[in-house]
Amino acid sequence: MSLLSVRNVFKSFGGVRAVDGVSLELQRGEILALIGPNGAGKSTCFNMLHGQIPPDAGSVALEGRTVTGLKPREMFHLGVSRTFQVAGTFTSMTVRENVQLVLLSLNRQLGNVYSRAATMAEKEAMHWLAQTGMADQSERPVCTLAYGDVKRVELAMALASRPRLLLMDEPTAGMAAAERGELMSSVAKIAADEDIGVLFTEHSMDVVFAHADRVAVLFRGKVIAEGSPHAVRDDPVVREIYLGDSKLSLGPD
Repeated sequence: MSLLSVRNVFKSFGGVRAVDGVSLELQRGEILALIGPNGAGKSTCFNMLHGQIPPDAGSVALEGRTVTGLKPREMFHLGVSRTFQVAGTFTSMTVRENVQLVLLSLNRQLGNVYSRAATMAEKEAMHWLAQTGMADQSERPVCTLAYGDVKRVELAMALASRPRLLLMDEPTAGMAAAERGELMSSVAKIAADEDIGVLFTEHSMDVVFAHADRVAVLFRGKVIAEGSPHAVRDDPVVREIYLGDSKLSLGPD
């Protein structure tokens, strides 16, 4: 049984069909990249999968359970975490406190956030910070970090909920090339170790072809190609769309 099963999903805004019959499958421990030119429908797909917006038609299932139309908080408690294009952290709090806040929410203990939050779930928070290379900066306010490190904190927050499915919307946006590779290498290792399915969007083709197990390509709301990174890179329709329309390199042959 697939971890994530998306069947024939549609979404329109006014007269514009942003997602036009998308179907996807994702297994535990697998990393699937969802790519396409600007306006292809990637963010709309993500928003439907995470519950920000409901699909007009179609279905979404998580290990056989229909989750179509559930809200983000409900998805969170079913094991779905998400990172965003602009990192969603609490900048005035420390690195450790950001991760602890997720753990308190997961355990439905946010009522304790002002009383003894500093001592709650500290060991588990430090575990996830160690996994993402941020343990040595645990007491720094997030507002003092370089942006690449902020992205690592957000990843630790997403992993702290022990998700089955991790959605990453342009996880390396704004990062230097070396930082991009390091972050996605960490994601790949954790996904394999923790048996997490990862679906991510990304504009950096170097990241996509180095770290994805499979790639699905969206164009005008439709999946036009899907397969291994090499197969997708060599697909003539994909090359035409990227090289002709969006001018993005598909990486080295």
